[in-house]
Amino acid sequence: MLFYGNAIAESDGRDFRLNQLFDQLKKSNNVSKALEIEMKIWNIWSTHPTQEKLTQSLAKGSNLMSKGELVSAYKIFSTIVESEPDWAEGWNKRATVLYLMGRYHESLSDIDEVLKRESRHFGALSGQGLVHIELKSYEKAIKSYEAVKKIYPFLSSAKVMIPQLKKLIKDEAI
Repeated sequence: MLFYGNAIAESDGRDFRLNQLFDQLKKSNNVSKALEIEMKIWNIWSTHPTQEKLTQSLAKGSNLMSKGELVSAYKIFSTIVESEPDWAEGWNKRATVLYLMGRYHESLSDIDEVLKRESRHFGALSGQGLVHIELKSYEKAIKSYEAVKKIYPFLSSAKVMIPQLKKLIKDEAI
């Protein structure tokens, strides 16, 4: 029971740190500070609150994904999701690998799972925008990037993609 209590305390501390970082991210007035805060958030997200083994598995799967070993990475991320479905980052990494595999609808489904657990996940929202672009759902992509801008005003992908998507929609209407 003591471990369970420590896990709750760790979770509360983690949530408090994330809340502080997201407040700082929203108020940040320069890109370098925003990037510093972003890295701290990714570090928290990528570290399982109680199981170091899952953190290591996530890192291993991420490494495989970066090498293009998508099927192996997918298997690792699926194992993480099955064993720890409440950990948003397992879902996020699997959504990313599904996107890279061209399995867009499955990726969207996993992104929904991420956002149920962490509605401020700017990485998942940006990924959602990319998936919608692949599916030629440009209005939905804009909505994803607008949601990102509210959370992380300095994220360059949102600043770049929204005007490009609006132009694309306008050009297609002609």
